[in-house]
This record gives sequence, C-alpha cells and structure tokens, in this order.
Amino acid sequence: MQQVEEFRAEVRAWLADNLVGEFGKLKGLGGPGREHEAFDERMAWNRHLAAAGLTCLGWPVEHGGRGLSVAHRVAFYEEYARADAPDKVNHLGEELLGPTLIAFGTPEQQQRFLPGIRNVTELWCQGYSEPGAGSDLANVATTAVLDDVGEQWHINGQKVWTSLAHLSQWCFVVARTEKGSKRHAGLSYLLVPLDQPGVQIRPIVQLTGTSEFNEVFFDDAVTDADLVVGQPGDGWRVAMGTLTFERGVSTLGQQIRYARELSALVALAERNGAAEDPLIRERLTRAWVGLRAMRSYAMATMDVEQPGQDNVSKLLWANWHRGLGELAMDVIGPAGVELPGGEFDEWQRLYLFTRSDTIYGGSNEIQRNIIAERVLGLPREAKG
Repeated sequence: MQQVEEFRAEVRAWLADNLVGEFGKLKGLGGPGREHEAFDERMAWNRHLAAAGLTCLGWPVEHGGRGLSVAHRVAFYEEYARADAPDKVNHLGEELLGPTLIAFGTPEQQQRFLPGIRNVTELWCQGYSEPGAGSDLANVATTAVLDDVGEQWHINGQKVWTSLAHLSQWCFVVARTEKGSKRHAGLSYLLVPLDQPGVQIRPIVQLTGTSEFNEVFFDDAVTDADLVVGQPGDGWRVAMGTLTFERGVSTLGQQIRYARELSALVALAERNGAAEDPLIRERLTRAWVGLRAMRSYAMATMDVEQPGQDNVSKLLWANWHRGLGELAMDVIGPAGVELPGGEFDEWQRLYLFTRSDTIYGGSNEIQRNIIAERVLGLPREAKG
C-alpha cells in the first residue's frame, strides 16, 4: 500500500492541478447551510473526483474502493479542506449507505447500488427522523407492510429534516414492519425510490432562508421486497451501524474548515477593533484551544472503538461550532443585525445555521443520556 505521506502529496498535487478554471470557481462552496450553492456544478466536480479514484477511499477494492487505511483517508480530507475544495454532494451515499451495504447488504444489493454511489450517478438521503421521533429513533411510526404475494413493501408515514431529499433519487428508510411492535423491535431498513406517485417531498424553509431539509410523505409508496438491508425486523441494528459510519474520518476535514472559519473571524476582529476587547480575545483563544482539543480527541479515538466516543465527538463539535457562531455576532457587533444587501452575510448565516448543530444528528440531551446510561452506568432517565 502507498505510504501515507506519498498519498497526501499525490492528493495535494491533484487538487492543485484540477481545482482550477470552472472548478476553481467552486472553492469554498457548499456544506451544511449552504447546500444550495452551485449544486449541479459541485456534482460535476464530485464525478470528476470519482473518475480520478478519489471517492470511496476506504471501501474494499472488491467493491470498487481503494481499500485505504484510516490514516490515508484522514490525509485526503485534510488536504481537501486545506485546498478549500467544494463540499461533495454525495456524503450520505459514500460515507453512510455505501459502508452499510458493504457490511449488511446482500451481494445483489451491493452490485445494484454501490456503482451508482461510487460514480455519483445516484444520490441518497436518510429517512430516520419523524415528527414524533427526532433524536428518539426507536419511536418510529412509519409503517411498511409486505403485500400478499410478497413482492413489494407498501410504506406509509412521514419523515422530517431529510437533508437533500429534493435532490436525491433514493432514500434509506427505517420503518416499522411488525404490527404491534414497540421501540427497537420490529423495525426494518428499506431502500426506497423517491421518484414515484406515493412520495411527496416538501422543502422546509430554514432560518437562513434556504431549504436543504425536507418533509417526506409516504402514501402507499412501494419498494421491492428484496430491498430490505439485513433481515426484516433487524432494522435497529443496521440503522445503528449506519450511525457509526456517520462520524468517521471526514470529521478531520470538518475541523479544518472550522479552523479556517476561526482564522477568518480572528482576522475580522483585528480589522474592526473587536480584538482590543480582552473578553473577545479570551473567547477567541478559548475557541482555538477547543478546536485543538477536538482534534486531539478525534485522533486518539480514530482507530479505537470505545463506548460513547461518537456521542462525545458530536457534543464537542456541535457545541464548539454553535459557540463560534455566537462569538462571530459579538465580534461584528451591532452591524450583525443589518442586512445591507437584503441577504445574510457569511457570519450571519453561520450564526443562524449553527443553532441547529446541537439538534440534528442527535440532540445534546440525547447524546448526554446515552453517555450517562450506556457508558457511565447511571440510572435511566425517568419517563414522564
């Protein structure tokens, strides 16, 4: 296998050679709260990456990946972030569903779906959250029933906060397939096509004025009987497997983007005089320390499976990033409430979107309950 630093140099050189011209105009675009930016152009860039063998780096070679180590993947994401490359459009397929199918899917499912994910020709969204089951996934009410001839699942219910559903062709859906079942039992993990009469997608307008989240309604929607990942009723185990892939090595690239945001904020504070305030200086310093601590934790746990490490990681980055948005408003001062061009600037958008960081992907309360109950062995929270 190629040495990590050799691979890093290869990635750095490739990005320097290819992130130019029309692709060069995409630098810094996309990402949470900004998925609307140049989406089609970023898809073309993502396909360009795929053609160069720079997607699905950790997938096994037999499934079309490169079988690279965690260290190689960390190097890729670090160089990708340092180059200010645009956010990829295929994160949910490449980093979540693909590994899930490799771990739990049938050979037929792998052959059908992995090439489209790898080549960025089919996009996926995640059908987990519901109006009554946000962070509490075990409370899912969406149902799926196998028809009398055993050929199709019929799906009814509603999902919410479904990122990029309006731009996706497929959704991996957790649904209740055993009548009368409760909590973790009786759930199944289904692969559902979105382009069909039984599916309605309604974008949700966010605080930022954009709409990357959606409501998805299933009204007797269908999918083939063999498009259940794992066994029927085993959906909880598969869904938890997907969540373990969600907080992987890409968090290192995320942290470099955070470092870039912090550096830009420090520069702004120096330009407008906010850095002369000792309280602002202290908070900027604490933000730098928090970012270093976050990176140290990620590096220390990257190759080691420990109970609760994903939950700790989520708490660290979500609270840090939300705090950065609040700090940005204090650095800007009264100008932060003005809209001179009629639209939010980058700092206002950062502040508004980061209010959701501690909610999506599992709220702070859920993360802390999991750590308390499953890691520290404390009594379960009393249910009202």
